[in-house]
Amino acid sequence: MKDRQVLRSTTPGRISVVPLAIGLGVLLVVSVLCGVGLGAAGIGPGEMFGLLWAGTTGGRLPASDLASYTIVWEIRLPRVVLGAVVGAGLASVGVAVQAMVRNALADPFVLGISSGAAVGANAVILLGAFAGLGVWALSVSAFASALAAMALVYAVARSPHGLTPLRLILTGTALAYGFEAVTTVMVFGAARGEAARSAMMWLLGSLGGATWAQVPLAAVTVAAGWAWLRWRAEALNALAMGDETSAALGVRPGRLRRELFLVTAAVTGTVVAVSGAIGFVGLMVPHVARMLVGSDHRRVLAVAPLAGAVLLVWADLLSRLLLAPAELPVGVITAVVGVPAFLLLMRRGGYAFGGR
Repeated sequence: MKDRQVLRSTTPGRISVVPLAIGLGVLLVVSVLCGVGLGAAGIGPGEMFGLLWAGTTGGRLPASDLASYTIVWEIRLPRVVLGAVVGAGLASVGVAVQAMVRNALADPFVLGISSGAAVGANAVILLGAFAGLGVWALSVSAFASALAAMALVYAVARSPHGLTPLRLILTGTALAYGFEAVTTVMVFGAARGEAARSAMMWLLGSLGGATWAQVPLAAVTVAAGWAWLRWRAEALNALAMGDETSAALGVRPGRLRRELFLVTAAVTGTVVAVSGAIGFVGLMVPHVARMLVGSDHRRVLAVAPLAGAVLLVWADLLSRLLLAPAELPVGVITAVVGVPAFLLLMRRGGYAFGGR
């Protein structure tokens, strides 16, 4: 009983979790509607709701509305939904990685998996690899190279003492530099300028190629990963206290870290394969959640995915609107908006990793 109390004895948050989660859920719904309704092609609120209702119920539309229907249902809505899924996944994995390596600067990409995925994605964009897979070529190649990077990181970082935080960070960082070097050579060696531009867009993150076919796998993977992390939240609390403390509390840190590595790698590889390397979400959102609700992972994992989803939906919307009809990479928006907001919260909150 005492051990269970220790596992749950974390700094309390300033805001109750339930009202905050409900508020973020409502904000997410509003954000999705804004993401669907706003864009280069103007669609009024009434028309948007009518098109959404028609698509949901299978109602018939006049021929004059078919173009707007295509924009809403086939272009904007899958993009916004996928953005919410990716944001939730990156935020959830960010929480897990920071606990796994006990490092406040860790994010889902510190393990080098996203850099590995970039090699596969650019092989398709720049070299035309896996052309026989058609529209799935980019996602399949990125996911396959992410799995290969995961296996390589695991093989190199593993030691007789298990997966230690330092070895994971050093191995992931070193291999990430190697993968980035390969990607850079591919970009500079590209014969076509437009292909190089597309590669750079993917490296900074983009949801421009979102389709309904990509949503189910990403959503199921993110949901399953989040459910497992939520189930193991008390073990994450123990792991964040250090290996000796967690072992004393009955948690096997080596085994838990291996499980975390597999879960975070699977979720990261899946979301990166469909969205590119969108940075800063997995770094910033977990810390913001801790500022609001404390460091207990049960509470953090209840609000971080919703906050990540809201952030990425709005970041993607801004990436479409600021230079319309051209688009900015989503990663640029998350950095430009997130960095000053994060620094402001840090200064006002008196925040320290794992508590206050």
